[in-house]
Amino acid sequence: MVLLIGNYAPDQQQSMQRFSTMMLQGLTAAGVPAELIAPEPFFGNFRGAGAFAAKWLAYVDKFVLFPMRLRAKLRAEGRASARPRDAEACPSGIWVVHICDHSNAMYVTDAKPLPVVVTCHDLLAVRGGLGEETDCPASFTGRLLQRWILRGLRRATAVICVSHATMVDAERLLCVSDRKPALSVATLGLNYRYQKLPVDEVAARLSAIPQLAADKPFVLHVGSNLRRKNRDGVLRAFARTKDRWNGQLVFAGEALTPELQSLGAELRVTGRIVEVRNPDSPLLEALYNRATALLFPSRFEGFGWPIAEAQACGCPVICSDRAPMPEVAGDAGLIHAVDDEEGFAADVVRLSDAAERERWSEKSLWNAERFSTERMISDYIDVYRKLAPQL
Repeated sequence: MVLLIGNYAPDQQQSMQRFSTMMLQGLTAAGVPAELIAPEPFFGNFRGAGAFAAKWLAYVDKFVLFPMRLRAKLRAEGRASARPRDAEACPSGIWVVHICDHSNAMYVTDAKPLPVVVTCHDLLAVRGGLGEETDCPASFTGRLLQRWILRGLRRATAVICVSHATMVDAERLLCVSDRKPALSVATLGLNYRYQKLPVDEVAARLSAIPQLAADKPFVLHVGSNLRRKNRDGVLRAFARTKDRWNGQLVFAGEALTPELQSLGAELRVTGRIVEVRNPDSPLLEALYNRATALLFPSRFEGFGWPIAEAQACGCPVICSDRAPMPEVAGDAGLIHAVDDEEGFAADVVRLSDAAERERWSEKSLWNAERFSTERMISDYIDVYRKLAPQL
């Protein structure tokens, strides 16, 4: 069996929770027994604590209670002192531990001597903790945490990166001594079966957003307010289209900050902005289907899931040239330097032509075939079986 380790729910790392669930469902569908466990909120459930206290109470849940629970589980399964391939000493059949998010790599030590696989989604926070510019600044305690994560990654049996760009960072930061993990790439699959929908189905779903004008096109951004997502750049690029294109701008995800709202007012585009807060997958799928394009000028990403999701719906993608965005978008991406806001705006206007959008839509659908969840699961199973042939 594969023991999957997921994320602490109160941290609300939705993409990581979706990934661990996708792994569990994918392995089960492929006939590989798997179980998903995660740190549970105990002290983190205490109400009335301020933000500072709540953070440290959550640390107790994640870094004290959960390691104890993990070690106890492995002992109960007869694994605590067993050699990884000693079948007689492994009656439980738990052969591999898979940490689904690299930010939990500190659990590697608790899972030994089992083979431990870690999925590395990006090393942006680790690099930020080392003083590199990644739009992920770290406090003193944050720097300590990122070094702890880095030590865990270096002690893993295998680290699977979600993109070749992340693999480049991993080779530089993890392979610094004789103790280094086996590195490979498994391109992410989609955590929902995004697809091109009939026009009437799209209209029915989007009717839930009354502020979205049915007779106007729109350009879409999906993400959060993190600086690296470059939402201010999205606003400035959109503002450059206002005299050439009578469309709307839809922000799907986190609500805009007061600073971003002020920037929208300064650029005089507030009346053309629609916020769709944390849409579920069916609603997001409909947005992708009807959007003129996904505008995704991120400064830093580990993969860029919205690019793959949009293309699976036939939505053209306009993105920055920062790795791994071109790797994910492929030949179907319209790509510009991250500060080329006029270039982003020009492509939005360009795609307002129906024939031009259809041409890039077809390219997008072709490229999206690479993001197969079944293929991704197969890649992981291959790694597991190299480490534990008994699976």
